Amino acid sequence: MSEGSLTLAIDIGGTRLKAGVLDDRAEFVAGPARVNTPDPATPDAVIGALIGIIATLGPFERVSVGFPGAVRKGTVLTAPNLRAEAWQRFPLSAELARRLGRPVRLLNDASVQGLGVIAAIGLECVITLGTGFGFALFEDGMLAPHLELGQHIARGKKTYDEYLGNAAFAKVGKHKWNRRLKRALDAMATLLNYDALYIGGGNAKHVTLALPDTIRTVSNEAGITGGVRLWDARYDRTFPEKGLEPEGERQPRIITPAARGG
Repeated sequence: MSEGSLTLAIDIGGTRLKAGVLDDRAEFVAGPARVNTPDPATPDAVIGALIGIIATLGPFERVSVGFPGAVRKGTVLTAPNLRAEAWQRFPLSAELARRLGRPVRLLNDASVQGLGVIAAIGLECVITLGTGFGFALFEDGMLAPHLELGQHIARGKKTYDEYLGNAAFAKVGKHKWNRRLKRALDAMATLLNYDALYIGGGNAKHVTLALPDTIRTVSNEAGITGGVRLWDARYDRTFPEKGLEPEGERQPRIITPAARGG
């Protein structure tokens, strides 16, 4: 992709769907637009809702997607916070490429968030606090293999999703939730010996802990703005699929209301 391309960046969450069009500096040209995640969050329902908000954003030439689960080579493997079995083995990159007529790169949402905030120096960890618990790890800017840490046991029989997700926050309140977060951060410091850890996601705003210099909270918008970095040449090996490449000269894509059902 040439410098100056417009990227449609999509952040699929268990609570909300967000999208925006970004320039090559990861600055918004249009959006971000938001809509509540459908319930039930089936692939058809989610894609339909996305097409609806994309129609308001104007032209774009490529698409980046952050998804709340394990993904590999454009295919969804797990979607624990969307509660829809239909997501298993769903070819999301190919389907969006077909619907939007543009090449698509798909990555776990915490990984996309990380690409929006990391310094690309040393070992950097990213966690996202929202419907569930997202995790990504980078070494000198390169993404490590994805780990679904949210599905790992955090304490007792509770996974990190259950221990620190939205439902847990609503049940135990901010004070106890922050105590739980402190235990999780201590465990990750021991396990990873990271140089820096970034806390993102919608519930990062509720963090009241006194954080050391190696840990900081970051804007939730990085879940969208990090989408531009998916198209950096250094990440090409992460995306062996080419997506949909329409024949002929590429023109910026505009999704109009009349095309939403296409």
